[in-house]
Amino acid sequence: MKKFFAILSASTLIWACGNKQQGQSATTADSTQTATEAYFGDKITADSAIAISELAALMGDKTELPIKLTATVDAVCQKKGCWMDLKSADSSSLRVTFKDYAFFVPKDAAGKAAIVQGIAKIEETSVADLKEYAKDAGKTKEEIDAIKEPKKELVFEASGVIIK
Repeated sequence: MKKFFAILSASTLIWACGNKQQGQSATTADSTQTATEAYFGDKITADSAIAISELAALMGDKTELPIKLTATVDAVCQKKGCWMDLKSADSSSLRVTFKDYAFFVPKDAAGKAAIVQGIAKIEETSVADLKEYAKDAGKTKEEIDAIKEPKKELVFEASGVIIK
């Protein structure tokens, strides 16, 4: 009978630890991974994703546009993966933040293909935010101190991301 309770206790402990780990990943970042793709935030598909180079033409005079884009990751926040830049064909980049700060992407995602779904917006980024982004990107103190003006720019708030 003692062996039965020992086995039952061990099984319960293993089960409880396994569920706690799953619960933690679900609350910190709803991410799942396949052999070639990792999903973050809302589960999305690659269907209907357009190239980032087409975004400016589709935005036109709009200040917001719900859209799904595909591009190469240019840079990622090295503190915790809380933002990323997507590379455009004209060598510019598009800053991507994550809806409600609910998930992050791997810090080693630079150079990988990404699909993002969310809202493209024209916003004014404050000097404080620009300096924080520069700091997160590992810029030098001189580069950070040189930021003196807010910047009106096209940004993206993602609700779901696929990294390939």
